[in-house]
Amino acid sequence: QVVFALNQTLLQQESLRAGSFQIPYTTEDLIKHYNCGDLSSIISNHDTSQVPNFINATLPAHERITAQEIDSYFRQELIYKRNERMGRRVKDLLQEHPDKSFFFAFGAGHFMGNNTVIDVLRREGYEVEHTPAGHAI
Repeated sequence: QVVFALNQTLLQQESLRAGSFQIPYTTEDLIKHYNCGDLSSIISNHDTSQVPNFINATLPAHERITAQEIDSYFRQELIYKRNERMGRRVKDLLQEHPDKSFFFAFGAGHFMGNNTVIDVLRREGYEVEHTPAGHAI
């Protein structure tokens, strides 16, 4: 699976460089939507965008199964479990120090798709609000 994932990643990078494959959004799009608190609209079905997407229709059936297994593993380990850990750490700090104020900063990847850090905190009963760029905290 590691060799398969490496080969697929290299093939995607070669396709990007050759211009035969394009990412569905630009860095500028991400920045704009991040500032507006609206990453979900640009990412929509790309909640694993932090890792390469190995699943494509041109793969033989047995390789497609491998790609699905790897995608599922990455999604679970690199996105969902990481966000769960980070959300619990935030919750623990807030509970341990209720008299203190905190400022938490996360990369944009922690707010994309399903099971985000915000989702974790909301499940724990916290109210989370977006503060737009340029607004005082």
